[in-house]
Amino acid sequence: VLLFKAGMSSLSSSVLEMEIFQYIDIHQTDFIEDLKEWVAVESDSVQPDLRKEVIRMMALAADRLSALGATVNLVNLGSHQLPDGQDLPLPPVILAELGKDPQNPTVCFYGHVDVQPAKKEDGWKTDPYTLTEIGGNLYGRGATDNKGPVLAWINAVETFRALKLAMPVNFKFVIEGMEEAGSLGLEKLLEEENQYFFSDVDYIVISDNLWLSNKKPALIYGSRGNACFFVEVECGSKDLHSGTFGGIVHEPLMDLIALLDSLVDPTGRIQIPGIYDSVAALTEEERKLYESIEFDLEEHKNNSDVKKFLYGTKEEILLHLWRYPSLSIHGIEGAFHEPGIKTVIPAKVIGKFSIRQVPHMDLLVVKQQVMEHLEGVFSKRNSPNKLKVSMPLSAKPWLADVNGPLYKAARRAIKTVFGEDPDFIQDGSTIPVARMFQAITQKSVIMFPIGAADDGEHSQNEKISRHNYIEGTKVFAAFLLEISKLHRHLHKASNTETNN
Repeated sequence: VLLFKAGMSSLSSSVLEMEIFQYIDIHQTDFIEDLKEWVAVESDSVQPDLRKEVIRMMALAADRLSALGATVNLVNLGSHQLPDGQDLPLPPVILAELGKDPQNPTVCFYGHVDVQPAKKEDGWKTDPYTLTEIGGNLYGRGATDNKGPVLAWINAVETFRALKLAMPVNFKFVIEGMEEAGSLGLEKLLEEENQYFFSDVDYIVISDNLWLSNKKPALIYGSRGNACFFVEVECGSKDLHSGTFGGIVHEPLMDLIALLDSLVDPTGRIQIPGIYDSVAALTEEERKLYESIEFDLEEHKNNSDVKKFLYGTKEEILLHLWRYPSLSIHGIEGAFHEPGIKTVIPAKVIGKFSIRQVPHMDLLVVKQQVMEHLEGVFSKRNSPNKLKVSMPLSAKPWLADVNGPLYKAARRAIKTVFGEDPDFIQDGSTIPVARMFQAITQKSVIMFPIGAADDGEHSQNEKISRHNYIEGTKVFAAFLLEISKLHRHLHKASNTETNN
């Protein structure tokens, strides 16, 4: 039996990897059977009548971790109230740990085993809860989001156990069942456990995203935040007839359209004064990262069924998706929107828009800038109507250090398994869980996906390819070896420095 040791030569390291990869290849049918068993559980956290299935799924995952030899704690989060007043139990959160070697780094993996709703009649070509392999793809709800990646981590750990190899890291798992419904109760639990469960954690790994490409691996190091706004204009207490009042009142919808029109110019640039002030300038080193990224502009256009984007180059598109803030208008409440004509002047209308903000933008400053801008535009209209601006929802952006040990180890593991360097990418949407872990625990966080861009998470015919699931298991195993080596090396270096 090969044992993992610090300072292991690259030769014995590659022999060890070969043994691990061989085991994973031989047992891939078992790993796919496990995924089939998990996909069969309709653990939809959005629909109240399926809550018992989510709780059953949590028990299945807990049993699987116990079988690895992990100490498993199913933490009860109590219940939550539905809009109809009914109390519904929250599924427990799994806190599990395996290994307590003080010489080893402690890696904590976060994942979720609840899924989005799915029905065959929604347009699935197979039963969403029966994992079905077609052309090398494993179709089923949760296959890529997030049951496949959670199992790939468990498979990687199981491989070390089965081969009787010493674990290169101490392992902790945080697995929840409410991610698709907003991770209810998770933040409070992390805060409560920060001094306990997380006290000896060195690194946190999240594998709940996708690559940017169908073929090329990627590591995610940042995501934009989101600030949602309501702008409300009110004329009176009741709707008015346009024949009786049209031409003699200040119409709220006209005020609102002028306000919304003042937010963004035709080139997509936000017109709110000061909004770009705290956006960091793009460095040459950062710009280079964008050049090598594999991204098919035409494919992205076809997928979205859009004729033309605001920008014509890959670099400009990605910069404006990840690096710069954007403003989108989402709708107007209170305006007549049904077919036909209704000659009414609505008494009160609410415009809804959001700003995806990037690192260094302060949410309170953004809120202030938005309010001052809208109040300024409104005052110029000399309208007697009432204006109210509010920010009902907000989430901060997240950014990781790509030069830290986590990203170095992941990059090496990807190079070993996939034979190429990964793309370093950001996510234009908001990933509250990465920010939550980083802000509360103050530990290093990495987003390490194994799903491809065409996996269709949340969509019909969600899948993970057999290749990504099995090679993903290998890449996670290789990562454990790499982070252990890097951590020991860093530890050694800092000890030498201290002694000197």
